[in-house]
Amino acid sequence: MRIELGKPVRCEDGVDRRLVDVVIDAGSNSVTHVVVEPEEHPEAARLVPMALAEDGGEGQGLSLRCTAETLKQLEPVREYAYLRPGEPLEEDSKWDVGVEDMQAIPNDASAAFGDYAGDLDLDVAVTYDRVPKGEIELRRASAVYSGDGHHLGRVDGVLVDADRRVTHLLLERGHLWWRREVAVPAEAVAKFETDLVTLGVSKREVGDLSKSS
Repeated sequence: MRIELGKPVRCEDGVDRRLVDVVIDAGSNSVTHVVVEPEEHPEAARLVPMALAEDGGEGQGLSLRCTAETLKQLEPVREYAYLRPGEPLEEDSKWDVGVEDMQAIPNDASAAFGDYAGDLDLDVAVTYDRVPKGEIELRRASAVYSGDGHHLGRVDGVLVDADRRVTHLLLERGHLWWRREVAVPAEAVAKFETDLVTLGVSKREVGDLSKSS
């Protein structure tokens, strides 16, 4: 099965959603969930068990064995928090933190316009995803590095077998007009981490894969 990030996903009732992330069990390298969201409402992203996903056919991406209404009943993914500098996210016994984005917010409302307020007091706005304990999350922007420390590109998706184990990492290389997808065998992956993949092969060896794919 091909799980390509950024592609449409169709529900049983014909409603389309967008496949944005993939969740992988860090111990078995098996895909356990995908994250799907309405195109215009990323805050409504849902964690979908792979038991509800199937191959939609040649070039059709994934299909979901549930309706859009049923999808709303699944676990929400996205969470938001406002933190003080150095303050960690609150730990949860059931969930780990997946992909997260941070934005510093100056807290200078107490100063009149044009007045010096001293050093700005920065709060941090965090948007993050919840994933089950012991699992990691990859998005299309997740970086891929070679074993010798070179940035190679970003995750484009994964190929999985009948047991949902990752057989290949789909790596998007290049920029603008010469982007190319490379299928990296799972044996060449040293480690999956949230938002990061490290390969066990060199940049040159990945280049050889590019020529043969």
